[in-house]
Amino acid sequence: MNPVAEEVFMTSPGSADGVVAIGVKRQFDSVFALRGVDFTARYGEVTGLVGPNGAGKTTLLLILATLLLPDEGTVRIAGHDPVTETGAVRAMSGWVPDAFGVYDNLTTREYLRFAGLAYGLGKRSPARAEELLVLSRLQDFADRPVHVLSRGQKQRLGFVRSLVHGPRVLLLDEPAAGLDPYSRVELRDLLRQLASVGAAVVVSSHVLADLEQMADRVVFVDRGVTVGERRIDDLARASGPRVWRLRALNESELVAALDRNHYPHTAPTPGGVDVELLSDEAAAGLIAGLVRDGVHVVSCAPLTTSLEATYLALTGDQG
Repeated sequence: MNPVAEEVFMTSPGSADGVVAIGVKRQFDSVFALRGVDFTARYGEVTGLVGPNGAGKTTLLLILATLLLPDEGTVRIAGHDPVTETGAVRAMSGWVPDAFGVYDNLTTREYLRFAGLAYGLGKRSPARAEELLVLSRLQDFADRPVHVLSRGQKQRLGFVRSLVHGPRVLLLDEPAAGLDPYSRVELRDLLRQLASVGAAVVVSSHVLADLEQMADRVVFVDRGVTVGERRIDDLARASGPRVWRLRALNESELVAALDRNHYPHTAPTPGGVDVELLSDEAAAGLIAGLVRDGVHVVSCAPLTTSLEATYLALTGDQG
């Protein structure tokens, strides 16, 4: 999924940020799904929504996608109100739910052409469908019924369907669900490309390692409220001490060097030796010291990413 990203968009951005949400609340009977969410998704950035199950992420995305009304609060998508300007919001946004229905008896090509017609592309719809078949690597399935596609292929089809009208705001709820590792990397790269040419991309995902590689900022939601926001490039400095796992060609040499340099560590296991370090700089210093001591280091990596560490600190590991 990687043709020229500039070809994806057909519309021009509004003057405001892509997404603005202020004090958004939503209640279902006696259950408060959203108690007051605030966040902004800017054009040219990928914004990640992170939180445990039941935090309110899907409810928020449904409101942004005009599929659910908020009880309170202000929402703007590309400068438009999804409550009073539903048509304008849908014309400027693409929505990818975590599970979506397809017309099983249509072929893959027909499905994309139908989506183009539904969004008013008219005679441009066939050409647009062919572009998106290439983008999703589904050319070989173009004339097969949608129901023969695997779950991952349907996920790719649903994703490119959201791009059919060239939206400037993309809303994605667990878009990597059902994708194989190769397709996940492709999706990550494509979302980065779309942001680089001006899209505002909002992604909710439990795959924090993927988010850390694709997002510019992450917004943490817990129990229906915003509990924090971080830029990805600030996370390593903000996350505090982390446990790093080291492996070396000679385990005893590694342990002896750690003891000699007064690094507390766990007992060796087949996976390696664990050491708690304060920062990336501390890890770099440790590796340099081990190499000077003649230890042949094979790997040194944190057991949790910076995003995972921040997530656990802010949400209390309720996922």
